[in-house]
Amino acid sequence: MRGLRDALEQSEKDGVAIGHFNVADWVLLKAVLASGQELKVPVVVGVGASEGEREFFGVRQIAALVRSLREEYDCRIFLNADHTHSLAKAIQAARAGFDAIVFDLSALPFEQNVRQTKEAVETLKTINSAILVEGEIGDIGTGSEIHEKAPDLSKGLTSPAEAKQFVESTGVDILAPAVGNMHGMLKSMVQGQTRKRLDIQRIAQIKGAARVPLTLHGGSGTDDDDLRKARTIQVCPKDL
Repeated sequence: MRGLRDALEQSEKDGVAIGHFNVADWVLLKAVLASGQELKVPVVVGVGASEGEREFFGVRQIAALVRSLREEYDCRIFLNADHTHSLAKAIQAARAGFDAIVFDLSALPFEQNVRQTKEAVETLKTINSAILVEGEIGDIGTGSEIHEKAPDLSKGLTSPAEAKQFVESTGVDILAPAVGNMHGMLKSMVQGQTRKRLDIQRIAQIKGAARVPLTLHGGSGTDDDDLRKARTIQVCPKDL
């Protein structure tokens, strides 16, 4: 079966996005698989919105489950280690057979993030040269809970220059920028009264500067039109 890199390249050619869905148990995993099969599209399942969540499922166990699903159903389902904050945890996921790892040091100063992410990319590629490593810059908040009020993320937006420097300096395969998105949702978003709004021009500029696939973290609650516009410049929407 073609790997995740091939799936991302094809999605760019087709002008579509690949959905990413965090799972915490077997029921959710089967639901994502069934949806991907019904729609005949590739899907990415993630574990590790918190590293404790990944440990609850079991790193080797989720990897074995996804492999078995691919083999039995000949389906395009891929496994991502979401929001991994230490090299040790990233190595654990790579050795278990994950297709991708989000090495998230976005809370650190930019130069420190660059230095440690570069080290992680080099280390993980020695374990599996085909693994995709995603880096993150900017401020999109933390946690998947329902917020009372929106955090002020305006000062943490990613610039095209930062994106270009980060990708070239680290060698990441995928970039997660801050473009108006945020983790979690507001109560008003759950009720459908407000929606997250994306900086579409910024996304296009970052895409042109970074020249790697982009992911959109915190996709839940985003304005539908903004998601459609973002999709045409190939960002991968992710859930909470």
